[in-house]
Amino acid sequence: MKYLVTVSFNSSHFFHVENNEIKISLKSKPELGKANRELIKSLSEHFNVSTNKIKILSGFSSRKKVVEILF
Repeated sequence: MKYLVTVSFNSSHFFHVENNEIKISLKSKPELGKANRELIKSLSEHFNVSTNKIKILSGFSSRKKVVEILF
């Protein structure tokens, strides 16, 4: 399933899923892929899937990303 993910950095923790949209805050700064790794880890914990079943399809360096999660 594909999701449109909107990421906020260094803000109070939130994780909101509605239909195919996810809004999430991350602690990591968007440097050297740290935020993307944290995003994948958070999504895997929330959806209870392994990290290798989650792929960022677009938006690697953007706050808006398209993510695919294989169940």
